[in-house]
Amino acid sequence: MKKIKFFLMAMICLVVSNVAKADDRPILVEQLPEAAKSFIQTNFEGLKIVYAEKDWNTYECMLENGTKVEFDRKGVWKKVDCEGMNTVPVALVPAPIQQYVNGSFAGCSVMKIDKEYYGYDVELSNEIDLKFSHQGELMGMDD
Repeated sequence: MKKIKFFLMAMICLVVSNVAKADDRPILVEQLPEAAKSFIQTNFEGLKIVYAEKDWNTYECMLENGTKVEFDRKGVWKKVDCEGMNTVPVALVPAPIQQYVNGSFAGCSVMKIDKEYYGYDVELSNEIDLKFSHQGELMGMDD
């Protein structure tokens, strides 16, 4: 019985320590991977990073215009979420997806793009959510 209690306590401690490690913690902008800083400079020229945080395997930063960008541990972008009147830079949206949006949702802009295991999740300015394959083929839509 003592062995079972010890085992259970050890498992609880392990789980609690892993959950604690998963918490986001603020970091200095200088601590972002070089690829992430370069991405921001290239795609959001002139905008300053006002906040950065690190999780155990991701980085997230907020720009002065409210845009949030999430990166993997190497600094490759995973998600761009533009707030309010901002839109995702066209250069970040794969060409087939941008063509579909322009053709089917004239006047709408991409407000959020998220890389997923199946491809891309795209939210438009009219709040329609589109799912695309890696090749840019429409897979589904939520409104």
